[in-house]
Amino acid sequence: MNRQQKAILRDTTTVIVITVIAVAAMINLKNRVNRSEAMRAMEHLGQIVLQYREKHGSVPPESYIDRIKEELEGHVRLGEVIYRAQWIDFESTPDEILAYTEKYHSSWLFGKKYIVLRLDGRVEWMDKREFETLLAQQQNSRELEMLHKKLKQTSPPPSNLVFSP
Repeated sequence: MNRQQKAILRDTTTVIVITVIAVAAMINLKNRVNRSEAMRAMEHLGQIVLQYREKHGSVPPESYIDRIKEELEGHVRLGEVIYRAQWIDFESTPDEILAYTEKYHSSWLFGKKYIVLRLDGRVEWMDKREFETLLAQQQNSRELEMLHKKLKQTSPPPSNLVFSP
């Protein structure tokens, strides 16, 4: 190879490497922005639930949360929220999952994650495996039956319904 061919090869390789790094950085930035927006929306939802709970002594009904979600829907990237209020009782601990939503990353490397709203208002970002283990501990047989019925009624099934054994 002569000097001119080496320079062209070096320049082409440099452009390709810089392009790959820039694309990876943009995907990472997009994921961070989406995650941040969704976390903020879930935190806002958590504040509304806590205010309602202080005023009325219990968590709000699903219809109340649906109205709040509609208001938030145009402004944030929260996704479909599964609200578990009907499975919360007086014996539930503050660590109980009150609501959750599934978030996909643009990158296959990170996959599926969950944003979880706890009964005490905490919002967490969880890996799929950790979330499913925790939810399995908290679900009862009636909730699972109800989710299976809901799954049969919807076609195709919502991707964020989690069924634990």
